[in-house]
Amino acid sequence: MNFFDVISVKEARERLMENFKAYQFETEEIPLLEATNRVLAEDVYSNIDVPEFNRSTVDGYAIKSKDSYGANESIPSLFNILGEVNMGEVPEYEVKTGEAVYVPTGGMIPEGADGMVMIEYTEKLDDQTLMVYRPISVNENMVLRGEDIGKGDLALRKGKRISPETMGVLAALGIGKVKVYRKPKFYIISTGDEIIDLDEELKLGKIRDINSYTLHSLITRLGGQVVGRAIVKDDYELLRGEVEKAVKISDIVLLSGGSSVGSRDYTHKVIDSFRGRGVFVHGISIKPGKPTIIGEGEGRLIVGLPGHPVSSIIVFKAIVEDYVNKKMGVVDFIPKTKAIMDFNFPSSPGNETYQMVKLQEKDGKLYATPSFGKSGMITLLSNSDGYIIIKPHEEGVYKGEEREVYLL
Repeated sequence: MNFFDVISVKEARERLMENFKAYQFETEEIPLLEATNRVLAEDVYSNIDVPEFNRSTVDGYAIKSKDSYGANESIPSLFNILGEVNMGEVPEYEVKTGEAVYVPTGGMIPEGADGMVMIEYTEKLDDQTLMVYRPISVNENMVLRGEDIGKGDLALRKGKRISPETMGVLAALGIGKVKVYRKPKFYIISTGDEIIDLDEELKLGKIRDINSYTLHSLITRLGGQVVGRAIVKDDYELLRGEVEKAVKISDIVLLSGGSSVGSRDYTHKVIDSFRGRGVFVHGISIKPGKPTIIGEGEGRLIVGLPGHPVSSIIVFKAIVEDYVNKKMGVVDFIPKTKAIMDFNFPSSPGNETYQMVKLQEKDGKLYATPSFGKSGMITLLSNSDGYIIIKPHEEGVYKGEEREVYLL
């Protein structure tokens, strides 16, 4: 493949999925309490009704709704009080015409009742007599058995990321263990003679390794794990040796830097030296992030990311994160919001432009302002809340236009 045979982001994603269509992340069964942020590897069906009984949503009295028709402040409906329902117990009463039973919020509604009147609209005339001051409709202030989730219903789809809300659904179904995808294993290699680690002395001309730390954070948030990290000088044999080690213990190898055209570029050569398809993407029409390499070696995905921090993050989110989520069947995986553009911004013709923005609320509306800076500037990241995507066919962004902002 020729250097910088530039293709669109869409085509790069398609090539990646096509070349790795047979690759599957492993699965495992884990305790529910350890499943936060993991991805379900199978559909979950309910083996019970949720709720398992007709349940009250208010503190009040269970009655036959027709007995309350016409009730008002002047002429209340009168009911005979049978007693009350204790939480966690099956009612011993059956409600008949003209009868009422007190039920607390969440309590089981007794047989015969088809609605709950809130306690605020009642008054006890004496211990046995209840006055109701407003009518209720059938099934008012109650949740019917199976109304939330019916027995046999598909409760959660494969590919659902387990959030606190999802955890609640699984707990309600009595599921103590869940089948999830194993955390994808990443190996990060930062390349370049100028790159040093945090504990090394920062001499003139040297640059601290920023990308492996930002990538580590992105991987963790994605639900993956970093199984190895290394800094390698601009040396073919050293780089190949590190990649050889990486493909043995990881699913995805990330090479940060060394992806542009130059005499000291070894990324392309290293990937092609392994058994497999080699490089199948070199150059994506994305700004920032054009000098990106995607390939396969020894059955593992190897991605050469640009060295600049912003470019590296953008390509990771646009390509790597997209790939991982699609392989797991995750949908709606990028948190986003709508915002009004507070600026005019021309696009770069032919490129899919990712423009960093900062969000501000004004008069109850959310506005986006551009975060300007070169892709190598660290503060461009810390001063931004997200980014907008300007498609290749668009001329740019216009002030006052509402667009989606993808949150970092």
